[in-house]
Amino acid sequence: MLLHISIPNPHVRIGPLCPAYMRSVNMRKILIILLSVGLLGTPVAAKQPLNKVAAIDDALFDLGIADRVRKNCPTISARMFRAITYVRKLESEAKALGYTSVEIEAYIDSEADKARLRAKAAAFFKAKGVDTSDPQSYCAFGRAEIQKSSRIGSLLKAK
Repeated sequence: MLLHISIPNPHVRIGPLCPAYMRSVNMRKILIILLSVGLLGTPVAAKQPLNKVAAIDDALFDLGIADRVRKNCPTISARMFRAITYVRKLESEAKALGYTSVEIEAYIDSEADKARLRAKAAAFFKAKGVDTSDPQSYCAFGRAEIQKSSRIGSLLKAK
């Protein structure tokens, strides 16, 4: 019977004292530290209020202008399907920017934003020479916007 006795080789280390094991543990620690610093070190981009996002606010303003023209001019109506599609597109754009449905609704329902947009619309109509007490003035403006194929005009049609 042969007795086999294993004599440890002093050059081969197994377990936590093994240089290869130590390198992998150190690399793991370094990787965790770098990832932690990288994730914590980057600032989280704060969303600005929707009324400060020009693309959304200006588009909603134009929609409001078109709505006001169609309500005040008896010979112009809205392209309702286009307006609904337009609103859904705006909502999708806002969501793509990271806004939730609740934030979008809050912006649309905000009395402060409604008042701001009404004041902006009054100044806009005045600058365009629209007499807000005269329906025909709205009609002339609306026909001109339709003729130009502007964003406002694209939401309107002559009856």
